[in-house]
Amino acid sequence: MAHTHHHHDNKSEGNIRVAFFLNLSFTIIEIIGGLWTNSIAILSDALHDFGDSLSLGVSWYFAKLSQKESNQKFSYGYTRFSVLGALINSVVLITGSIFIVVEAFPRLLNPISPETEGMIYLAIGGVIVNGAAALRLSRGKSLNEKAVYTHLLEDILGWVAVLIGAIVMHYWDFPIIDPVLSVLIAGYILYNVFKNLKESFQIILQGTPSDVSVKKIHEVIMDIPQVKAVHDCHTWSMDGTYHILSIHLAIEKDLQLSELQGIKKEAKSRMSALGINHTTIEFETLNEECDPC
Repeated sequence: MAHTHHHHDNKSEGNIRVAFFLNLSFTIIEIIGGLWTNSIAILSDALHDFGDSLSLGVSWYFAKLSQKESNQKFSYGYTRFSVLGALINSVVLITGSIFIVVEAFPRLLNPISPETEGMIYLAIGGVIVNGAAALRLSRGKSLNEKAVYTHLLEDILGWVAVLIGAIVMHYWDFPIIDPVLSVLIAGYILYNVFKNLKESFQIILQGTPSDVSVKKIHEVIMDIPQVKAVHDCHTWSMDGTYHILSIHLAIEKDLQLSELQGIKKEAKSRMSALGINHTTIEFETLNEECDPC
């Protein structure tokens, strides 16, 4: 099993690495092409793809880093670093989006006709490159691969929108489509950035994961016959997917260590079914004073 898991990790890392270099290479082409065609919409999509390249780079780095075992310095492992990567990525995207909106505003008032033929070629290239990267990750098993695959599908839709806009401007005189597209893309980027920031701060501040119900934890644990009360229940997430629980279980009478082991095994199994990856259990009697509580 360990060998199989390691093989999947390596494959996941390889898929993300290929997608990263595809995206980064085309981002450079986009920036040059956006300046050449004088298209603010192309430059906006270049910013979007640059943000995706950052995300892919972080995903690739942490796909490698996640293979390292926990140590004395990082007892829970290295997964929390992905949140730091998300914060850095968000700052870059917010700064870039503000720049795009500032640049696009004058063009909304006085539209400038871009080089539409070049836009069409770049948009077709965007669909092909992002499509190739998405295809590479479409059969991925890891959460990293699935998240990146979804992002790449959104990129393809963005490029389809730019392609349609470029074709319309090529045959009809509607240059305002270019800055409108850029503002829409920037708005879409900011929407996702603030959504990701909210999730990141929820993790950093050790809030209860959105997909975990503390009430459900209590109900499931209390359903174990020997457990009479639940105290000091804390749950948080390392990276949005790896969840941790610390809990005190009060039992009615003194039990043998072997009996407590059975309760612990059952409780951890039930928590695993609720999406908790790491559960720490402390036992106490009903009359025992629980200091943290």
